[in-house]
Amino acid sequence: MTEDSQLQQFGETVRKVRKAKGLSQEQLAELAGLHRNYIGGVERGERNIALLNIILIAHALGMSPSELLQGLD
Repeated sequence: MTEDSQLQQFGETVRKVRKAKGLSQEQLAELAGLHRNYIGGVERGERNIALLNIILIAHALGMSPSELLQGLD
């Protein structure tokens, strides 16, 4: 699996969980303390996200970072 495909897979996971929780990108960004454009970039697989931001996003989604990263190899 290439780095780009891993970023895209992670972004798809974030989008799927966000939508399942009924959150907009803007709402998730606010909960995580990040900018909505950043969340959009993550979901599109355009950002190589830092560990601390993974933690912020996971907690904003009500899950652990390990749950959010599950399935990435």
